[in-house]
Amino acid sequence: MKDDNTRAAVFMLVGSSAFAVNDTFLKLLGTDLSAFQILAMRGAIVTCLFGLLVWHSRITFAQLNGRDRRLLLIRSASEALAAYFFFNALFNMPLANVTAIIQVVPLAVALAAWLFLREPLGWRRLSAILVGFCGVLLIVRPGGADFGAPSVFALLTVAMVTFRDLSTRVMAKNVPSSLVAFTTALGVTLFGLAGAVTETWVVPSPVAWVWLSGTVIFSFIGYYLIVLAMRTGELTFVAPFRYGALLSALVLGWFVLGEWPDTLTFVGGAIIVVTGVYTLYRERRYKLRMAAATSTNDA
Repeated sequence: MKDDNTRAAVFMLVGSSAFAVNDTFLKLLGTDLSAFQILAMRGAIVTCLFGLLVWHSRITFAQLNGRDRRLLLIRSASEALAAYFFFNALFNMPLANVTAIIQVVPLAVALAAWLFLREPLGWRRLSAILVGFCGVLLIVRPGGADFGAPSVFALLTVAMVTFRDLSTRVMAKNVPSSLVAFTTALGVTLFGLAGAVTETWVVPSPVAWVWLSGTVIFSFIGYYLIVLAMRTGELTFVAPFRYGALLSALVLGWFVLGEWPDTLTFVGGAIIVVTGVYTLYRERRYKLRMAAATSTNDA
């Protein structure tokens, strides 16, 4: 398990950073194309790439049991909505701000797992989660001059990603990561195509094709590594490494986009990271105690 956790941590760190690079390309691409067109074009290419992996694994959607098929559909729908909300937030907010808000996902997943999966949640972790959500409020600042639709889209993204991660969490271990990624990418593509038919299709410029290629490459890497990380190691050990995306977003936002967050955003982001790591640390301690108690009882 130790080796699995180490590999999973590397997968999560690299995958999260890949998404930060992908988000940078998306923000650049958003000046030329709509969210639906980007979802459709990028999704079609990524779906084909994952389709090759699924073909290699020789496992199809029809071979899964009914429960796992439903979970894959839920995951795909959640990812499609998350992508749409995220694009609309990203195109209208600084990259680091959006990324910092997304970092509350581990806290939201822990809270949702307590509410819907009946997983235990002590008062320390619950307090940390509430403090973490206060960090989000420092970034979005409801009622302030900067609060608007983009902030709402960012919060909706968190909700959809939480549903996505919960569905992955309860999925059977024998479902190949390539199939999970393929069905998710396909769902996003179909959603993008459905929305794109209501808009005027724009022929991408040569520069836009470069940005689009970047999103394809790095979203492919991010998709696969994140799924692989969550299915290789313990979630409580692996999840904190997703915060590498925030550091990557800060650097890329500064050097590529000329953005730098204000003080409150830094404070809010720091609160989210600290409470997120603490929450996962407490969850890991609880599981170790439970494992030790089970071992003692068996003896």
